[in-house]
Amino acid sequence: MPRQLPPKAPGRGWLPGCAGAGAWRRLRSAAAVFTVLSAVAATSILSGPSVAEPFSAAACALQRSDAHHSEGVDTWNASYTRPTHPLDAVLVFLSFPDSTPHTTPAELTADHFPATSRFYAQASYGRFTLRPHPVPHWIRMPKPSTAYAIHRDWDARDRAAYLRDAVAAADPQVDFSRFGVVYFVADPDAPGVDSDATKVVNLDTPLHADGTDIDRVVTVFERHPPDRLVLAHETGHVFDLPDLYHRPADGKGDWDTYVGDWDLMGSQFALSPDFFAWHKWRLGWLDPRQVACVRGTGTTRLTLEPVEEGPADAGRAPVATAGAPAFGTGDGTKLAVVRTGSDSALAFEARTSLGVDSEGCRQGVLVYRVRSGAESGGGPVEVVDAHPHSSACWETSVYPPLADAPVAEGETFTVPGDGVRVEVESRTPSGAYTVEITPG
Repeated sequence: MPRQLPPKAPGRGWLPGCAGAGAWRRLRSAAAVFTVLSAVAATSILSGPSVAEPFSAAACALQRSDAHHSEGVDTWNASYTRPTHPLDAVLVFLSFPDSTPHTTPAELTADHFPATSRFYAQASYGRFTLRPHPVPHWIRMPKPSTAYAIHRDWDARDRAAYLRDAVAAADPQVDFSRFGVVYFVADPDAPGVDSDATKVVNLDTPLHADGTDIDRVVTVFERHPPDRLVLAHETGHVFDLPDLYHRPADGKGDWDTYVGDWDLMGSQFALSPDFFAWHKWRLGWLDPRQVACVRGTGTTRLTLEPVEEGPADAGRAPVATAGAPAFGTGDGTKLAVVRTGSDSALAFEARTSLGVDSEGCRQGVLVYRVRSGAESGGGPVEVVDAHPHSSACWETSVYPPLADAPVAEGETFTVPGDGVRVEVESRTPSGAYTVEITPG
């Protein structure tokens, strides 16, 4: 549960305590690691007379480019925090002289937590913990809400004035040096607040408070109640993940043509919002041994464990789904990659109706293109539709034409333009998919 901030003592910052945060999991012994690796080697790559052994993940790791939120995985952008350790986040609630809030900070906190923390705990297989620390009261801004001209494509000067005032107003009560994530949550009923303006602001010139630079802030202007998982989406940008939606030039038309329901960074309303395995590789939640690089002209036969399925020690119980196989270990291969160019690749992963994807429309092996040189919002990931002449889940999907995109059990699909063929042979008793991938 979120923990409230006590008042900041004069001349001192508040240090978040550890009570209720949960102990960081114990490291496995060397013998246990050896056992797991041996099991993966025996079960994840299935040998056969026509099988080509996959190369190590490094051979398919696209290089990170200068593109904003580049999908390159060879190195980590050090200007961003990598979510591989517990991280404390502060929620600062801002009111304005021209409006009396109709909600309380506690109500707005409950709009986003524990849902956001739970999402990251599940998506990371327990490898990342986001700990919220809400300020328990409103902090008054010095100007009316209308003075900041808040809207989606915010003028940089107005935005800078808002952030300067927010930091100055909160600083006497919040020690910003103690937090890895800062959420400024505006009174949703103030007349100048635009709910479409919620975003992460990256500052070329950081703000400074409590002896620390603040170079990235999440500005929250959501209605009450808010969009589903909106804060989880924005927090993804804090960890260098790109927007995967397509923004029409005139603001009209469909925004979800690139990835549909298949990743939270495409839509917070997605039926299957779990992160792509490629993103989990980038964020450090998959070990390199869980990524198979498929190269050469032969056929590689392997098993793909569902993206949603965590390792045995992930600290969460299996999610039962009617008619679905039981949980496996979650330690096997999660992602297969075929390089298609210097900055492009095809990715293959298994998606099922488990965990945060429990409302998923279809199951199977999802195929998508990745381009490390594409900017955020410019199609760095595009799902390949294995069923281009059909659609599914019209009542609930954000983009029905891609809702049935995965290659289902028993199907064979050749990726248009690349000639890479994937055959989904069967499912194992643990729920993994046995597949054959043949580069073109």
